[in-house]
Formats: sequence, C-alpha cells, structure tokens
Amino acid sequence: MADIVPAILEKDFGEIKNKLTFLRGKIKCVQLDFCDGIFVQNQTWPFASGGFEDGDFLKIMNEEEGLPYWEDFDFEFDLMVADAVENFDIYMKLGPKRMIFHLGAQKNLEEFEHFLEGLDMYIRDNVEIGLAFRPSDDLVVVSRLSHKIDFLQCMGIDEIGAQGREFDEKVIENIKFLKENLPGIIISVDGGINFENAEEILAAGADRLIIGSAIWKSGDPIGALQDFQSLV
Repeated sequence: MADIVPAILEKDFGEIKNKLTFLRGKIKCVQLDFCDGIFVQNQTWPFASGGFEDGDFLKIMNEEEGLPYWEDFDFEFDLMVADAVENFDIYMKLGPKRMIFHLGAQKNLEEFEHFLEGLDMYIRDNVEIGLAFRPSDDLVVVSRLSHKIDFLQCMGIDEIGAQGREFDEKVIENIKFLKENLPGIIISVDGGINFENAEEILAAGADRLIIGSAIWKSGDPIGALQDFQSLV
C-alpha cells in the first residue's frame, strides 16, 4: 500500500506551524522542503529568514524546543540545498525520520559515496536516507548509488524548489525502469502530482506520493488529502 505525504514549502516558520496544526491527527509523515537559494532559486525557512541564525532555528539547535508537534509527526527533510553533506549534523539536530539528498547538488560523486558509506550505524538504524533526482538525470548513476541509500525520490519536474509545476511524463518510464532493474527499491515521487495523474504514477510502481500544491491550493486541503488517500 502506497503512502501519501503532504509537502510543506514555506518561507515563514509560523506558516509551517500553521500547516502542521492543520495536519495534526490526520497524517503521520510530512515532508519539509529546505531550499537555500543556491542549489535552487527559491528560499524557504530558515534560509529566507536568516539561515542558521534564524531565531526559531537557533532555539531548536540549542534544544530549547523542537519542530512544531515533533511528537506527532515523522518528518522527512527534502534538502534542496548545496550544503546537505557539509552540514548534515546540523540538519540532524532538527529530528528527521528521513533525509533526502539531491543528486544534482553533489559536486563530487565519489566523496558523496564515501559520505554515505561512512554514516554512523546509529543514524542508519534510525534515519532513512533517500536520493532525489530530476527526470533528466542519468539513471545509471542513480542505480549505482541506490545500494547505499534506503529509497529513491523521483522528482516529477526538472525545475525543483517550487510547487505547482507540470508533471514530466518521462518520470513514469523512470519509475518502471527502476522498479524492474532494482527489485525491492522504495520509490517516492515528488513534484507535479495532482488528482489526474496520481493513479498512473501509482500504477507505475510508486510507493509514496509527495504532494504539495494539489493539497494546499485546492480550496479544501483536508478534502484533497482524503481524496488522495482514497487512491491508495
């Protein structure tokens, strides 16, 4: 059975809290999108409000508080940032259940492989590591790295870091290829998903649908979430 995971892409910490308040008790897993304005053009919290010096961010770093409703959610972090490897320990302090690294953000694939291989066993036992890639990325490279991570995230769009973009149909073939050639691999799909294409994506083999604007811009977010959940 596939999972529906709402995605939150916000510049303001208060808006993140508002959306989590809305989802509380209705869903367990939520994706928080981190965009630094470097790897992708857009900026989200905390980069839109002072980066690692943001007041709310510092409170979490100093263990004065956690992410809103941290006890109610499993958070997965989509790290659309240039420094995910270098600042891995900082992102870990926010308390993720899953962390997603982007293939396109890695300057040196060998160093990235060494980073994955060197992760502490406690981390590997408690945090799932994902690899995200665009529709245009080389699936040979993705396949090579797949044995060092826990799941793959097929981006549904090439212009990542924004919501409301049109889904790239090439992703359907990518999912089928990966499911055939990497038996047992877990695949999330993120970007451009709506109620018109969700069933086709699931039929191709997707295990998780990460959904942003189709929920939040629907006019009835809870109704939209329930509609997507009814598909799985």
